[in-house]
Amino acid sequence: MKKERLENVEKIIGWALEKKAEDVIHIDVEGKTDFTDSIIICHGTAELHVRAIAEHIKAKAREEKIQLLSSEGMNNASWVLLDFIDIIVHIFNEETRSRYKIEDLYKIQPIQRDKEIKIHSQITGKEKTDDQN
Repeated sequence: MKKERLENVEKIIGWALEKKAEDVIHIDVEGKTDFTDSIIICHGTAELHVRAIAEHIKAKAREEKIQLLSSEGMNNASWVLLDFIDIIVHIFNEETRSRYKIEDLYKIQPIQRDKEIKIHSQITGKEKTDDQN
């Protein structure tokens, strides 16, 4: 299943790039979230561009028989979300992407890392090492 998902991620990224999506990133969150395994984030230069990227991805996914569970934001098109169950695609306009910076939600902050180590030590009575991550 992971191989198929990663192949679909590559396809979706390719389709976004065909429509000149900008700053396309993929975040692998398998085992880190319970709602998806991959997140793709990109942006368009205007709402019409965002809508064109989203429509292209939806059409190509339909041709490839990749199941789209739902889509949100097509009318406004400042932030479109495409939910392919194990892949979530966020397509922003530049301003909205800058405002929300959702890619930052998936970075582990040093303070959180230190807290995780402290909690592990309290539970097990042992220091957690990098090998135990």
